[in-house]
Amino acid sequence: MTSLEVCVVVPGDIDDAGVPSGGNRYDRRLCEELAASGRTVRELPVPGSWPRPGEAARAELGRTLAARPDGSVVLIDGLVACGVPEVVVPEAGRLRLAVLVHLPLADEPGQADLNAGERKVLEAAGAVIATSPWARDHLIAHHGLEASRVHAVTPGTDPAPLASGGDGSTRLLCVASVTPRKGHDVLVEALATVAHLSWRCECAGPLGRDARHVERLRGLIGEHGLQGRVELVGPLTGKRLEDAYAGADLLVLASRAETYGMVVTEALARGVPVLATSVDGVPDALGWDSSGAVPGMLVPPDDPAALGAALRRWLVEPELRDRLRASARLRRGALPGWDDTARRMATVLSRLRRDQAFPAGAGAPPQGGTNDRG
Repeated sequence: MTSLEVCVVVPGDIDDAGVPSGGNRYDRRLCEELAASGRTVRELPVPGSWPRPGEAARAELGRTLAARPDGSVVLIDGLVACGVPEVVVPEAGRLRLAVLVHLPLADEPGQADLNAGERKVLEAAGAVIATSPWARDHLIAHHGLEASRVHAVTPGTDPAPLASGGDGSTRLLCVASVTPRKGHDVLVEALATVAHLSWRCECAGPLGRDARHVERLRGLIGEHGLQGRVELVGPLTGKRLEDAYAGADLLVLASRAETYGMVVTEALARGVPVLATSVDGVPDALGWDSSGAVPGMLVPPDDPAALGAALRRWLVEPELRDRLRASARLRRGALPGWDDTARRMATVLSRLRRDQAFPAGAGAPPQGGTNDRG
């Protein structure tokens, strides 16, 4: 194994267009950019229903880790690692193990029972990587982790052409998996308060992760008479997703929890303003333009009235739309690329390779926390 080699353990569905996710997108672009920077990337996809895999998937992950030579740097997606401490923790003493946490498992509804196992994995790891400064602080506080081992490496953004939009106001786009955490129910309730105005909302995202929630959401859309105006179009990737962004006037994200919000920066990369909840890492993703203005609007989570009021402002105030669109275009020019993400990740992994001659979590030399935002 060369000094520049890194093994990256990822979910087996990383490239499955039927179940796109921000985590998979991050993993894929990170691997590509690490390779482009001259590092040898050994990508190790492990199929399974993570974070609750069956026995075959657990065994495959165990074999994958056991096959790595002692001292190997292994970056493992937290969705794979954090639900199976009995597989991962025994390997942490001989591998230089880094865990990339896209979302703490217990932050997803129905997964509180996985919290203790995740803590064991993160305590054993030589390095823990979060995807925003907020998420870094959250992990440290939530799991009582040593701050010097926890780093923030935010997602990059690919350059994109300016969106042409619709008529400048009425084409609303939501890009998110249809699960309770993403707040589509709150969005529908908010849209019902502006049903008398002209708009159309396209919701792009996987529909198979929580069938009951999707059924309830369809019922809510029908209850408010919004059929044909709120469309659940399923997952979009490639040109179809590009076209959806190109035709959007406003990105709307009603999440109840969001460690970063990659769709926020993907919209801004196209000069599309954002209306989102002021939750967790979303304000970091939205940021400010070079004049200090915010390129969108933030409202409290789980508040249909506040979201509806912001939607009404967007739809009826042309001066507001012009101001936010100008700010989004300024912010567009300041977004870091994936090469920046890869450089920051490489710094974390190089430090892990150099310093983890000590047992993980015991006696490592002090090095100070890394907030790799900028």
